[in-house]
Amino acid sequence: MKTFSRLIRHLSTTTADGRRAFPEQTLKTIEETITAGEKRHRAEVRMVIEPSLSSQAVLNGMSPRDRARELFSHYRVWDTEENCGVLLYINLADHQVEIVADRGVGREVAAKEWHAVCRTITEGFASGSYHDSVIAALDQLNRLLEKHYPDDGSSRNQLPDKPVML
Repeated sequence: MKTFSRLIRHLSTTTADGRRAFPEQTLKTIEETITAGEKRHRAEVRMVIEPSLSSQAVLNGMSPRDRARELFSHYRVWDTEENCGVLLYINLADHQVEIVADRGVGREVAAKEWHAVCRTITEGFASGSYHDSVIAALDQLNRLLEKHYPDDGSSRNQLPDKPVML
């Protein structure tokens, strides 16, 4: 029964829902926030927003965490000089946020700190505040990365800052 209700949620969450939650101006603000943050730290942040998974993925039991790991690889977030890539993944149908961090930055940041960033988004989404909660979470993430991976003058942008809307 749980799989069936999840499947219905994914079938009924469309690309249009994603565009309503994340209009062009919000995507632009996200990109600007990522760019500004990466000027203060050496980590690389990539954001992927996915309204829903395919029916087959849901039926196969793919979790948001599994999908985030798949996208981490697909978008080559792991391919940074200091192993400091961070993927912020949002799945609208599952109401889930996942962070996948490369091994370099993953060793520095405690799980509870990642969870706090995710919680900022999910709590905001619960009240319908998509724009503000994502920007607040990105600011929180940037402060966290600045603390653990401060800019030393050697950083260069290695991954696109523009969020991906699937």
